Amino acid sequence: MARLLITCLLFGSMLAQADSNREIERLKNAVVKIHASAAAPDYFTPWRLLNSGQSSGSGAVIKGNKILTNAHVVANARYLQAQKNGDPKKYLARTVFVSHASDLAILTVDDPDFFADLKPLPFGKLPDPLQEVSVYGYPFGGNSLSITKGILSRVEHQFYAHGGTYLLAGQIDAAINPGNSGGPVIADQKIVGVVMQANSGGRAENLGYFVPPSVIKHVLKDAEDGVNDGFADLGFRTQSLESPAIKAAYGLKPDQSGVLVTKVFSGSPSFGTIEANDIIMKIDGFSIAEDKSIEFRKNMRTNFKYAIDQYYVGETVDISLSRAGKVMDVQVLAAHKDRSYSLVQNERFDQLPSYFIYGGIVFVPLNMNLIKRWGRDWHNKAPVSFLHARNRWSSEEQQQLVVALKILPADVNLGFHDWKNWIIDTVNGEPIKDFKQFYNSIKNNEKEHVVLKDSYGYQLVINHQQALASEDQILSLYQVPAKQSPDLEAEQTALSEQD
Repeated sequence: MARLLITCLLFGSMLAQADSNREIERLKNAVVKIHASAAAPDYFTPWRLLNSGQSSGSGAVIKGNKILTNAHVVANARYLQAQKNGDPKKYLARTVFVSHASDLAILTVDDPDFFADLKPLPFGKLPDPLQEVSVYGYPFGGNSLSITKGILSRVEHQFYAHGGTYLLAGQIDAAINPGNSGGPVIADQKIVGVVMQANSGGRAENLGYFVPPSVIKHVLKDAEDGVNDGFADLGFRTQSLESPAIKAAYGLKPDQSGVLVTKVFSGSPSFGTIEANDIIMKIDGFSIAEDKSIEFRKNMRTNFKYAIDQYYVGETVDISLSRAGKVMDVQVLAAHKDRSYSLVQNERFDQLPSYFIYGGIVFVPLNMNLIKRWGRDWHNKAPVSFLHARNRWSSEEQQQLVVALKILPADVNLGFHDWKNWIIDTVNGEPIKDFKQFYNSIKNNEKEHVVLKDSYGYQLVINHQQALASEDQILSLYQVPAKQSPDLEAEQTALSEQD
């Protein structure tokens, strides 16, 4: 009898082990390698592309014959391929949806054979702190699938390196290397995150970050209609209230807390409902502490922005606030942000730069793409005026900054050949609202000279007729295919058709 019991136990153990092995194989087969050939625009020479480069990342097969990966794996890609675990064949892939803000992308492979023997991975909930997780992917140094283990050490808002957005992220101590990007973080045989970036700066080893389930869920729902609405920005900015004096100054009792509204942008969802100097105390029922944090999960805190991030465009956000000591409840519509609230727009991908050449001067809008063209050390190498501009808010009157990037030397711009990286404020005394308004000001100019001036009063003057007459010669001399980017050319064509 004892021998029979032992035999049954061994047999049961063998069956359990076999099931476990099959589950691991299923997980491994659902993790694919992504090959990308990318060519990014050259923001120093905006009518050209930089040299193309080859890179690879990882992804996980999810329901609907789709592959979930990082946006930065496929950013500016001209050609994509997906490769299954243990299969030498590479299949042509294409992008279905990209959220650069959350560093997530959805791909598919049109060849039905690719998904024929693959079982999609389900999604799980955010792991508990110190829970063990596994990272699946194809890091550099080999072609086979790699699996590393670690524990969840922290969950809080982080700046995502790719899109520069501030969203919830999980931190793990598993080794993450180039090529791991886009690979799934697995717990209990379910996807609980997508690897996105390793710790930078060399201050810590074996620390990596992943996109958590709440952000993944938001993007997958957003992708259902194919329109990228993104994450709502209600259009206000705040500061903490850790000082007892500032709390008292705005009528808060010692047992009350929240964040002080310092700016409400004109035309934003909050404009007309929330005011500067309001104290926002609760969002969606989450009480906000003086340090701007909320308890989003038992004994786990993060920035109050988490409460807003859970809403989708078109939904109504419930907010409790104190105004001059009076507590009130208001509602704000979660809307798609139709403009940047910073004068320096976030980095953009998968699109060509805007530019305009007039009198041999190359004009471009100031954005993070241009600033980051100074390399990994752009914080120290980019022009100081560009870096300072990142701290300036946009307004109805001024939504973009225009830069005279460089001069293509010619007779028409004699005396200004060494001018570069110059931020312009006015054209013939007219303030510049954005790049398209600047372009139209030049195109519609009827004065003898175009006078460009910066905020310090320095001027660059071009003879208008000479600029028009020398246009073709300058473009030919410097082998520039067009005097303006396609987006401006399309606008000019539309205006001509209207006329």
